[in-house]
Amino acid sequence: MIDVRVPISVGELARRCGVTIATVHFYEAKGLIHGQRSAGNQRRYGRDTLRRIAIIKIAKRAGIPLAAIKAALDELPTGRPLTSKDWAYLSTGWRDMLTERILSLTRLRDQLDGCIGCGCLSMEDCPLRNPGDHLSLQGQGAVLLEQGNGAAD
Repeated sequence: MIDVRVPISVGELARRCGVTIATVHFYEAKGLIHGQRSAGNQRRYGRDTLRRIAIIKIAKRAGIPLAAIKAALDELPTGRPLTSKDWAYLSTGWRDMLTERILSLTRLRDQLDGCIGCGCLSMEDCPLRNPGDHLSLQGQGAVLLEQGNGAAD
């Protein structure tokens, strides 16, 4: 039987999580996980780190930025495995971010064949969608795309 109180090495952690040792070090440098030094000055990690890395991998795959992952993990207790209640908290917090990203990507996809929003990519549509470059008064970049509509007022 495995003693869950016995910390594991960086190599074992990396192997069991399916990441490289460099990735483990990177996550630790970013404050996503935490380890301790052994008496022999080697990095050791609690077994709760296995689940933290699994959550980091899932969140990254969903497109959640590392800064948002860190902010969410920082709100949870350390030193114990994350629970299904913790996962529900994390995923609920990320749901709105993902929904907004999906909506934004859908708008982008639907407008790719026309002007991207500011007229800079379509000289033919620019006089119709942005005559006199009046959208520049509303800000820089793809103003129409960021507003989520397809035509200027």
